[in-house]
Amino acid sequence: MSAAAGTALAYWATAPGQGELRREPLPRPGPGEALVRACASGISRGTELLVRRGGVPGSQVDRMRAPFQEGTFPFPVKYGYLSVGVVEHGPQDWVGSRVFCLHPHQDRYVVPVGALTRVPDGVPSARAVLAGPTETALNALWDAPPCAGDRVAVVGGGLIGGALALLLRRFPLQRLQVVEADGDRRRRLADAGLSAVPPEQALPDCDLVFHASASEPGLALALSLAGDDADVVELSWFGSPAPQVPLGEDFHSRRLRLLASQVSRVGAARRHRRDPAARLGTALDLLSDPAFDLLLATERPFDAITTAFEDLEHDRDGGGCVVLSYPGADSRGPATPAPHP
Repeated sequence: MSAAAGTALAYWATAPGQGELRREPLPRPGPGEALVRACASGISRGTELLVRRGGVPGSQVDRMRAPFQEGTFPFPVKYGYLSVGVVEHGPQDWVGSRVFCLHPHQDRYVVPVGALTRVPDGVPSARAVLAGPTETALNALWDAPPCAGDRVAVVGGGLIGGALALLLRRFPLQRLQVVEADGDRRRRLADAGLSAVPPEQALPDCDLVFHASASEPGLALALSLAGDDADVVELSWFGSPAPQVPLGEDFHSRRLRLLASQVSRVGAARRHRRDPAARLGTALDLLSDPAFDLLLATERPFDAITTAFEDLEHDRDGGGCVVLSYPGADSRGPATPAPHP
């Protein structure tokens, strides 16, 4: 499906478990704006499935708005934030640049150039959609910086936990374990040189535990793995459900600390020295490591996005981030810009 002149094709969630592609007007870019043709976009499994189900709590409607979201929760809403494309029209120093943007799934869009971050030449477009989870992982490390010689566990080896583990493996730790119940995920993590174990083999007495499984058992396990006076960093977002947290056993007697980490604010350790743009740029630089490809799942054509969401709902995608490829673009690397109509 190639976009007609002056229009764009975008995905909208329309009802619980339902969505559709809609044709909509595409404005010409004004001063300081750029027209971007998408190469690839990634489906943020946890958050976007929650949005698709209508699970955004009423109290979080404003906080959950994506930067270029249209519509309102619960439905209809155009939602997403992992888009990579090429600037086709705009300021001359941007034309032809491959960029990352926090934009929903759409084949062409117009945004201020300040909303764009250049993708390094060494980062393929498909891998660049992982800038979102990698930025989240980086922010968690700024919220709770590990120390040399630490014993660290990451509970949950999905997109966020996997990205976090790939960053942590660069630190001089005494021990790093990724605790993951799914055997296929464990095998992929092990292929990257990580120690990935099932929950029953997780080692206790950790100095620092990151929880990213978005499950009650995962959070309970994370608390149980923390040593006395240790920190447990919560990266999961549960949406409307209220998880039960085991705080009535030895949580207080062992003086554990439960810390929330979320990208709406730069992590505490670098809050006064980095802004969100610098954090995102750092995340894209970190994606030069080919090991991050283990977090990518199947690649689907953009016009099959509704099927991609259905497969995600039923765990038929094989795990990882589903990448949508767009007509006329090569998601493996830089693309050549087309002339503006």
